[in-house]
Amino acid sequence: MKEPRLEDMDDYDTLKGEKKKVVIGVIIVGLILGAIYTFVFNTYDNKDEMIEVEKTLKNVPMR
Repeated sequence: MKEPRLEDMDDYDTLKGEKKKVVIGVIIVGLILGAIYTFVFNTYDNKDEMIEVEKTLKNVPMR
């Protein structure tokens, strides 16, 4: 059984037809999901609820 070669593929140099539509669709869906995630993260991220730590450690206890 021979292994397939890239030169034997129909759309080796350019994407055409159904494959091109699938690639463009995946890119668009990824961009839309990224935009939704960014919007939700920035909207519901409560920076007011963060706990501030003011105490610093001067000596680390050794065992």
